[in-house]
Amino acid sequence: MKMMSGSLAAILGGASSVILSAQTPPPHRECAGLTSLTLPDVKIRDAVAVPAATSGEIRAAHCRVSGIIGTEIRFSLLLPDTWNGKFMMGGGAGFVGMIDNQAKTSVNDGYATVGTDTGHQGQSFEASWALDNLERQVNFGYVAVHRTAETAKAILRHYYGRTEEHSYFSGCSNGGRQGLMEAQRFPDDFDGIVVGAPVHDFVGLAAQFVKDIQAVFPDPRNLSAPMFTPELLKSVEAQIVEKCDAVDGLKDGLLEDPRRCNVDVAGLAGLSDGQRAALRKIYAETIGKGHATYPARPVGGEGEVDSWPAWITGGSRHATPQAPSLGFALATQLFKFLVFNDPSWDYSGYDVANAHKDARLAATFINATNPNLDAFKAKGRKLIVWHGWSDAAITPLGSIEYYEQVGKRDDDVRDYFRLFLLPGVLHCSGGRGPDTVDWTATLAEWVENGEAPDRVIARKVAGGAVSRTRPLCPYPQHAEYTGSGSADDAENFVCR
Repeated sequence: MKMMSGSLAAILGGASSVILSAQTPPPHRECAGLTSLTLPDVKIRDAVAVPAATSGEIRAAHCRVSGIIGTEIRFSLLLPDTWNGKFMMGGGAGFVGMIDNQAKTSVNDGYATVGTDTGHQGQSFEASWALDNLERQVNFGYVAVHRTAETAKAILRHYYGRTEEHSYFSGCSNGGRQGLMEAQRFPDDFDGIVVGAPVHDFVGLAAQFVKDIQAVFPDPRNLSAPMFTPELLKSVEAQIVEKCDAVDGLKDGLLEDPRRCNVDVAGLAGLSDGQRAALRKIYAETIGKGHATYPARPVGGEGEVDSWPAWITGGSRHATPQAPSLGFALATQLFKFLVFNDPSWDYSGYDVANAHKDARLAATFINATNPNLDAFKAKGRKLIVWHGWSDAAITPLGSIEYYEQVGKRDDDVRDYFRLFLLPGVLHCSGGRGPDTVDWTATLAEWVENGEAPDRVIARKVAGGAVSRTRPLCPYPQHAEYTGSGSADDAENFVCR
């Protein structure tokens, strides 16, 4: 096992020394001059002035600052020429492995924004970097995001000559996990956090995927032939929608709450006995020693190309010779390199009931399951969690479970934490349902103006045009059709 570097103890202690004195110096608006800025345990590698662009993701003129924190936490900070006085950090997907900023386009709205590789280089769904390296594992778990946030704030305060008025975080999937980790461990870092489809129980999710791939890829020597063709999955989804679409009172191709849909796999046409058995395992919760390890997967989204084929059954563009699905890659890589430190570990005979026992060390730094948000609440922070009902990667029932756990501790949970569920939406985006929401504006209204999100409008955009709008209601409320007007217009729905 690689020993921690001498600086890691300071990192785990909070890294508060990175922040500059409250007596901020005059602004140094010359971008290139930032390379001479000295910060504890930070090396600024370059600072480049980037002109405005008329196309592409990043259009605003800005100063791009790149550097390394500690041993190998790389970051990229964008400082807009026209700053709105706010800071936004974006999360990273999968195992990250390269500098990722899921909120980088916020620079176009005037935000200073930063992303990090969380302390290692590699592919997003590959984790060999973690083998026998506890420092990298802990950096990935939670340390790198915290240190990057503090470093970025120090640089922007020097550059602009004043402290940010508000600071935010936005991320989905692993980026959502990072956001929850910040709320739980470092409530001073951000005034508001947007969390999408969070893999808050990373160990539980990996156990679920092992359960799933044991069902659809029982032989690790034969990964080339998917058990379910795309056409068969489309048929499964169509049968489910036909049976349950009208349960919510509106036949619109969306399941407002799939928990209300009771589907007997035995009654689905076109399946073999083996395929039915596999479906039952995939939909089911993951069972540990006498208790559920991870919640079940709701029905819906089976036939979408970036849904089940991508994450569970294989046969999509995401397949590789080593991993026929993203879920296969994520689960086997986590157990090989963050749990057992054994690149030859074989999933096929593993008892997933032992997952949380076997991964108890890893869970201490990669799971964001602590429902104690007392410090976050006491500081007046705000948290928005959203999740697509048709997410094949991470069950939305996990987000519901976490919200309810927080609520059991605190009857006033809605004062600082709201959960929104998006019908027909896949993992982080896509699917039949309206999946486009201005979460940044929603969060800013809550943090800066005290306007709690009681009704949020989601849009479905196709070919640059809005084809459908739908209100999102804070859980446990849901959107209900009034009975008149277009079902594609949010104005004809109420939250109940």
